[in-house]
Amino acid sequence: MVQNSAPVFNDAGKYGFITIMSTLAWGLGYFGMPQVLLRFMAIRSEGELKDSRRIATVWVVISLTVAVFIGIVGRELFPTALATASESESVFILLSTSLLPPLLAGFVMAGILAATISSSDSYLLIAASAVAKNIYQGIFKKSAKDKEVMLVSRITLLAITLIAILIALDENSVIFTIVSFAWAGFGATFGPLMLFSLFWKRINRSGAIAGMLSGAGMVFVWKLLVRPLGGAWNVYELLPAFILSCVVIIAVSLLTAPPSAAMQKEFDDVKAGR
Repeated sequence: MVQNSAPVFNDAGKYGFITIMSTLAWGLGYFGMPQVLLRFMAIRSEGELKDSRRIATVWVVISLTVAVFIGIVGRELFPTALATASESESVFILLSTSLLPPLLAGFVMAGILAATISSSDSYLLIAASAVAKNIYQGIFKKSAKDKEVMLVSRITLLAITLIAILIALDENSVIFTIVSFAWAGFGATFGPLMLFSLFWKRINRSGAIAGMLSGAGMVFVWKLLVRPLGGAWNVYELLPAFILSCVVIIAVSLLTAPPSAAMQKEFDDVKAGR
């Protein structure tokens, strides 16, 4: 905040065990991200995984280091212009328009817009496809024709877009908070299921559905009801939701009928590379 035209900052936050665990829990989200899983599915050979891992690791180190550097520089150069969490998210735009010539600043703004559109259209298509194909046609109406599925997909796109516009109109909303909540939702819903599907042949349909529902539900419960209690409960919702989903998958799968012999044989064949 600003007092007497001078910036006043709070004391530095404490990074205790809860904060460290919450930060590390972000890595669990990658197991459930559709766009990440699609990249693995599209890999041409197992040999490329080693190169991909190295390239991804180097890029993450570079990008996160630069992101922190930009934040520090922006806080130092424009301390009074970044008084709130919402305003601080525009630090890159502020630095670009203030320090770069107009032409270069325009290219930077175009890059930000391109990155935003690239991410948003991927999530929109994934959400529309999931609702129209997997939920509507896959569960509620298996006989639905392509035209009907397309209509449901378009309605889903419109609904999600309207919700996004309403969230964007709130000038006090913080993008990082919204992204972290969505990241937890994807990670806890699909992450445990993907891991158990790959490494445990005893998982079955009942366990998979129960794991997805429990993981998604716990994200909302922990975020809205438990985490506000603070203290030891103030842990990132992805961690408890991920753990609960794993426990539910194991418990429900063991309490219900195992997968068919053909399915287990297919699992063994894939694992053996046959």
